[in-house]
Amino acid sequence: MTGEWRPEETGTHQDHVIAHVIGATVLGYFEADDALHLLLDIGFIWTIYPDAEMGLVPQSLALKELNTGDEERARLGGDLRRLHDGEADAETFALITPAPAGCLVEEVRLLAKDEMRRLEIHGETAALVVETSTLTGEMSVGQWQV
Repeated sequence: MTGEWRPEETGTHQDHVIAHVIGATVLGYFEADDALHLLLDIGFIWTIYPDAEMGLVPQSLALKELNTGDEERARLGGDLRRLHDGEADAETFALITPAPAGCLVEEVRLLAKDEMRRLEIHGETAALVVETSTLTGEMSVGQWQV
């Protein structure tokens, strides 16, 4: 990877999803089905794929569509309920990582460097950075307080 991070154009569908998540708060996130899923306080899950494509579906539908067993789906559903109820103690979650407090989405930027994609989700007082590889499908999430 020799290039520098550079702004990447978003497509019409990405723009549409981003427009819907502005003003929502990210409560937590988890990886499943080769994608990152962000739980929003509005009852939707924002899914981000390694190529930076994305989707936005109601939480109940997202859970049903996951390629996972019933036991794991039930644990994930429990985690989602606890996050919505404001239980932010990371040790109580089986499958979800809580987002930093204050992750009200104000801006979303997409950057690229060679086969890597970087989605920066800037919040009111916190931010998430999702880095992906279009070659390997690997994804990582960084979070910080602003």
